[in-house]
Amino acid sequence: MSELLDRRAIRLTETAADRDDAIRRTGQALVDIGAVEPGYVDTMLARERSISTYVGEGVAIPHGTLGGKELVNRDALSVLRFPDPVDWDGEPVTLCVGIAANGDGHVELLAALAEILLDEDQARELREATDPETVIRLLGALKEEDSN
Repeated sequence: MSELLDRRAIRLTETAADRDDAIRRTGQALVDIGAVEPGYVDTMLARERSISTYVGEGVAIPHGTLGGKELVNRDALSVLRFPDPVDWDGEPVTLCVGIAANGDGHVELLAALAEILLDEDQARELREATDPETVIRLLGALKEEDSN
């Protein structure tokens, strides 16, 4: 999964006024690395309005709607950490993992992320990461396990 992670899309000291601001920032990181067109961020907000992307343990995984796939240039992830948690419909979120995927790539990405998040130690390490290398190591290790 590390091939989907551009170091420039790992931002570990973000602040956000609210959930929508956090989603915009997460999407903007994908725009900044050229993975998506700017309009993709609107589809991420639309997805959130239809169903929450909060997955528990202080983590949300915002991604676009099916209609937003045409705005995806390449599969990629963004990882944003909010040291001051963001209120996500009553739940405190400290980590947003944005997903951009063509086709059904997001299903595999969501499953891989879920595997990390189900491991209490790895999930905590990811939520508390203060350097991009930790994020790359945690997310990259999973892809290596999958290929064995």
